[in-house]
Amino acid sequence: MSIRPHVYLLVGLGSGLGASLRLLLSVGLYQPEALWPWATLLANCVGSMAMGFYATMVSEQGAWQVSEAQKQFVLAGLCGGFTTFSVFSLECLWLQQTGYSELALAYLLLSSVGWLLSVWLGHHLALSKVRR
Repeated sequence: MSIRPHVYLLVGLGSGLGASLRLLLSVGLYQPEALWPWATLLANCVGSMAMGFYATMVSEQGAWQVSEAQKQFVLAGLCGGFTTFSVFSLECLWLQQTGYSELALAYLLLSSVGWLLSVWLGHHLALSKVRR
């Protein structure tokens, strides 16, 4: 796949916007006494749902016709910058290293199931709009 140079700039801008939105979510949900990383779980579920919805809406059977640059801005940039799998990995490690192995495992399982259900939900929400 050949990508035009301006698409790299758009993906970078989308990533910056997604990461900034992620930071706002983290600051808004910050609770220093809480062990459970709610902001990361929420960001990854919302980002997965948005990705499933958008990818379906811009697919060949979808309702939206957009450029490849716009697809990459939203999917690789905005959604990629908003989701936080590296932070998730660090939080799992931190929970395990601080003696909360059961909580780390629960977080891993709930997150994985949540992301998969969220991307499925986004996909099916988009399909219901396309079929109208």
